[in-house]
Amino acid sequence: MARWGIVSTVKAPQEQLLAFIAHHLALGAARIWIYFDDPADAAIATVSRLPRVKAVRCTGLYWALRGGRPPKLHNRQIANAIHAQRRCRLDWLGHIDTDEFIHADRPVAEILAKVPVGMPNLLMEPFEAIHDPDLPDDIFTARHFRAALGPSHPDLHAAVFGPVADVVAKGNLSHTIGKSFCRIGVPGVKIGLHEVFRDRKPLRTTFHPDLRILHFHAQDPVAWRSILPFRLDGGAYHFDAETRLRSYLAGASDEAISAFYAQTMTLTPQKIALLQEHGRLITADLGLRSKAAALLERRKG
Repeated sequence: MARWGIVSTVKAPQEQLLAFIAHHLALGAARIWIYFDDPADAAIATVSRLPRVKAVRCTGLYWALRGGRPPKLHNRQIANAIHAQRRCRLDWLGHIDTDEFIHADRPVAEILAKVPVGMPNLLMEPFEAIHDPDLPDDIFTARHFRAALGPSHPDLHAAVFGPVADVVAKGNLSHTIGKSFCRIGVPGVKIGLHEVFRDRKPLRTTFHPDLRILHFHAQDPVAWRSILPFRLDGGAYHFDAETRLRSYLAGASDEAISAFYAQTMTLTPQKIALLQEHGRLITADLGLRSKAAALLERRKG
């Protein structure tokens, strides 16, 4: 069996961090590196005492020793991931965010052990968490997760997104590129934000059929609306590929934004059946609140 771990740069409420850590420890992660973007984060005291977890404070000294603190978050994330990669003594290291949860139908260690020896990376397809107001709170709350419905699924894309299909051109609000595992010990290979690089060139590969990322990007309508200005101004919706989405949302009324959210982030029974028919929907109960509680209980013991 392969030994694997994950690395993440974090700035999130403690219960979300615990849900993230507990889920991946339950999947069999041998080590989790948590880099606190805020070195004064109160959660450090709790996280640093968890089994198989390495908590790192990204202090001024930490960054000074590495040439200075990068102003952009994604550059800090990459720097931290490479820092963990250089210290990793496992077989594989994955780089994901705290709102992303690995999903697999069999042990992750077993899947990674069967990756051909000459392959230094593995790419996981992202599935976007869908809002469901009837579900009980689970820290991160969703039951259905939709894969991207881009150019490869034109009829499905039109049927699901309806009047805003052209606005959501890539078929998801969040990223569609996925997240990667990097094989440790391969010369010239470095872990990146989404992909793995060899000699500074991204290693292109198809999504692995047995490992996926469940991404909680917009499943909470209140949280999504609160962070929308940032995403439009300099975050996830600001990049060139999102020009149409950014233009639409930036000029929309509150009523139009609410209608947009209902169209893109909720599913009718008919849409659920259609997505299932085409293999573009995952249904899963992650049980995050119970996993987090169990993790804290074990720490006390």
